[in-house]
Amino acid sequence: MVRLIRAARNNYRGLRVAFRTQAAIRQEIAALALAVPAAFLVTPLALERLLLIGVVLMGITIELLNTAIEQLCDCFTREEDERIRRIKDMGSAAVGIGLLLAAATWTVAIGQRLWR
Repeated sequence: MVRLIRAARNNYRGLRVAFRTQAAIRQEIAALALAVPAAFLVTPLALERLLLIGVVLMGITIELLNTAIEQLCDCFTREEDERIRRIKDMGSAAVGIGLLLAAATWTVAIGQRLWR
């Protein structure tokens, strides 16, 4: 139980610092705040609502990992380094793919709702 409490504390601290320092995290949390009620308007099915909300949460997760990678890279150097640029670009690509998946999921769900 102690380990669970410590993990929860670490999670909270990580989210708090990310929210305070990263505009992308704030934007994605705002998207989550909109996605939760919107999911209830788009579909009556619990599994579909979970999927719609889940892809937004997945986007936040990927953004947090990308931010952690960027912060770690910046600990080594802020100077131009080709290897670090490639690492940061790969993290950014992961965020982009996650956003595309979320957009596609929402587009399909809204399309189904309109054509029912």
